[in-house]
Amino acid sequence: MEFNSVIIFGSSGFLGKNLSQELQKEYFVNSVFLRQADWKSTIPKSDVFINLIGKAHDHDGVAKENDFYFANVELTKKIFEVFKTSNAKLLIHISSLAAIEELASVKPLIEEDECNPNSWYGKSKRMAEKWLLEQQLPVDKKVIIIRPPMIHGSGDKGNLSLLYKLVSRGFPYPLASFENRRSFISIDNFNFFIKAIIKNAEKINTGIFHIADDETISTKEIINIIKNTSNKKITNLVLPKSLIRSIAKIGDFIPIPLNTVRLKKLTSDLTVSNQKIKSVLNIRKLPLTAEEGIMKTIYSFKIQK
Repeated sequence: MEFNSVIIFGSSGFLGKNLSQELQKEYFVNSVFLRQADWKSTIPKSDVFINLIGKAHDHDGVAKENDFYFANVELTKKIFEVFKTSNAKLLIHISSLAAIEELASVKPLIEEDECNPNSWYGKSKRMAEKWLLEQQLPVDKKVIIIRPPMIHGSGDKGNLSLLYKLVSRGFPYPLASFENRRSFISIDNFNFFIKAIIKNAEKINTGIFHIADDETISTKEIINIIKNTSNKKITNLVLPKSLIRSIAKIGDFIPIPLNTVRLKKLTSDLTVSNQKIKSVLNIRKLPLTAEEGIMKTIYSFKIQK
């Protein structure tokens, strides 16, 4: 099964721009913008649909539950209906690890684990997954649902960028008493997985797959990488965990930078296994290790300053 053309829905963001640039090296890539009233009539013939559209962040605190439902569920349904009647054979839908777990895990998460989303974002992402898997597909079409953890890279304006700004300005790191392991995925490894799926579509069946860097990394290790990259002597504050948790509880009622949910995300383990997709696609090694990916991203922040 050889594909030549790809349509990306949601190509204007960090993820879409990076993926488009990478896929253009090997495929004809078109972008479709759902904000156009007549977007369905603008879709050219294509072999692969990639759905990156979704709402993840609410930095201003004004989003409603229905905003997440519309972006993450209703628009997914619209894209699927077009895919079903199109000439395309493969739909790659980018979901999120938040569809299965958002705060902590006692072991690396696998695709068969019970889902426990606890935010409007995670719940809407899981809802879209379930709806897609319930649909009847023509025998020659496949839907691959991808669950990545936090994706980072050049141009990223998410939590890693925020952490870099704080540490590079000399702010002390107050959570040094906590030890944790987290899964991430660099944009290079994300693009690698997407290209591998497109190239080996005949090997993979409709379903959900986790992708991530091979290695986990701790928040403390990320802080050290930022310190080394920015040449800053930052103090690691080893404060009592009980004190930090008390401050976080105050943040649940008063608008300060730390609350119990944010503390859990920063200090708990949340890891994911990528072995299922690596086994199916016979992938032995990813382009970057977790540490190499973080270093590359942090260095890009330094250049952009």
